[in-house]
Amino acid sequence: MRHKYAKELFTRTPGGDLPSIVVTQSENLQSKFVVQKVLELREQGVPLQTIAVLFRSGYLSFDLEIELNKANIPFVKFGGFKFIETSHIKDMVAYLRILENPRDAVAWNRVLLLVDGVGPRTAEKVIGDILARRPVEMTGGKSESLPAFWKGLQNYPGRVQSLLEALRDVSAADIPPAEKVQTLLTYYEPIFTRRYDDFNKRRKDLEMFQQITERYRALGPLLADLALEPANESVSDITAPGTDDEKLVLSTIHSAKGLEWHTVFVLYALDGRFPTARAAMTDDAMEEERRLMYVACTRAQQNLFITYPINIYDRESGMVLSKPSRFIAGLPENLLETWVVDEE
Repeated sequence: MRHKYAKELFTRTPGGDLPSIVVTQSENLQSKFVVQKVLELREQGVPLQTIAVLFRSGYLSFDLEIELNKANIPFVKFGGFKFIETSHIKDMVAYLRILENPRDAVAWNRVLLLVDGVGPRTAEKVIGDILARRPVEMTGGKSESLPAFWKGLQNYPGRVQSLLEALRDVSAADIPPAEKVQTLLTYYEPIFTRRYDDFNKRRKDLEMFQQITERYRALGPLLADLALEPANESVSDITAPGTDDEKLVLSTIHSAKGLEWHTVFVLYALDGRFPTARAAMTDDAMEEERRLMYVACTRAQQNLFITYPINIYDRESGMVLSKPSRFIAGLPENLLETWVVDEE
């Protein structure tokens, strides 16, 4: 450290378990590990509100949020919007909902209003024309008329036609969801950068969304998981302290300063995620990352789990991230326990 202040740290709590370093074979296994441990702690009588999951940036909890919703574990999130509440993720989901069901008028309305020059009246007219074509005649659970339906969507205003062609190009059922999303992201890019002033910050959300889609083979299960209602209200509607409603806490580390919990999970303690790759550019930035790790680890009263997945492809740098955070690498083995979680 460039500026180090002499200090002697101690605990007043006798005994207790050692902190755990948990290595998982994938991001989704990291999420499933947290869910399983939270359920175990709850069975042991630990209230949900005394458990916190901390992360460097808001987008790093997206995969976990899906698994928490699937397990019906209520949670609140501080320091960022929930995955399904972000408008740019809603945009991408709307495109996918149309591919799954071309008669989804709500999704059509959303994506048409994203088109430059299209207002509510034009959107209503286009939706009426599309729905009048009655594309879906179900036979054995599959639509036999969809290819003809997409080919028939012609002669619309230029930008609307571009939208329809982007959807048509990925409409085939045998195209994997991740490939559909990659193509749609290319179409969405100019809309995204025009619509959001902070698009560089939001871009990581879209990258995480694409990573999540890579583990699905069909749109149906993906959309079903994304459509799960969160088990509590949005952050803006959080009830006052003292309520009997139990909710797991998800929080960025910045928002966790000054707070403590019985059990703390620190996600993505992976070099390139925490510290971030950009932090290596300056000493001051790296010291700030080190302070954040200190804050995260000292929020735990009884249990501390520091987790990181391996073999994570980072699109921004083009590198595969597999090394533990430099802040935890090389710690003496007698100070912690190391777990490895892989597919059963």
